[in-house]
Amino acid sequence: MKKIFFLTFIWLLVPSYLVSDEIFLSLKKNKVNVRYGPSFESPIKFVYKKIHLPIKQIDKKENWRRIIDSKNNSGWIHWSQLKKINSIIPLEDKILFKNPSNFSKPIAKIKEGRLLIVQKCEGEWCKVKTKKIKGWIKIDNVWGLVN
Repeated sequence: MKKIFFLTFIWLLVPSYLVSDEIFLSLKKNKVNVRYGPSFESPIKFVYKKIHLPIKQIDKKENWRRIIDSKNNSGWIHWSQLKKINSIIPLEDKILFKNPSNFSKPIAKIKEGRLLIVQKCEGEWCKVKTKKIKGWIKIDNVWGLVN
């Protein structure tokens, strides 16, 4: 009985943003309003101007999603402006390889913060593209995928 009481007490103390509502999504449009609250009447806090930008959903209320980005900016976005995750942002400089192996031919150096579109993933590697370059990147230390 004490164990059940203790677990219930701990569960009540856990903030809602630590629960399973946390998923990664991408922006669907080139211009997305982020609001102070979950309503069209709520003032606009800032505007994203980058399609495919990966963001993390930390809460939801009806058709609204509370999000946070890789730079810790947060706010509310209507679900119609979001889509399933399809991009990542490296949190450190990385090397783009021809094949999913450290022993493969290096193609390019990818700078920290560069938006990469994910084509497919195999284990700890993802095939990505950025502008005219395609290749494989190791997905450790990236924003946008749950490792």
